[in-house]
Amino acid sequence: MNALRNKVQLIGHVGNDPEIKTFDGGKKLANFTLATNESYKNDKGEKVEETQWHKLVAWGKTAEIIEKYVTKGKEIAIEGKLTHRSYDDKNGEKRYITEVVVNDVLLLGK
Repeated sequence: MNALRNKVQLIGHVGNDPEIKTFDGGKKLANFTLATNESYKNDKGEKVEETQWHKLVAWGKTAEIIEKYVTKGKEIAIEGKLTHRSYDDKNGEKRYITEVVVNDVLLLGK
């Protein structure tokens, strides 16, 4: 059951061109967002569509694949894990971030 702990799988559309950073030694980091959509019918029988936005980060070879093939609007499937972190902004206020660290990416669509 350990393989199922903290596992995230999402299919959606990329919200922005990935931001790629290259560190000393050549290791890469990709930051981007993913939109997932869900639709249902409300009490009045009307179709309601909801979009959820997810912050994604990828490192190393996964970031290199994202850099080469992933662009805004592309449909992808990802697998990774949820992480939480905090930092102090320039005003000294504590900020919290939840993001998905991507382990695998699958390119979908055209």
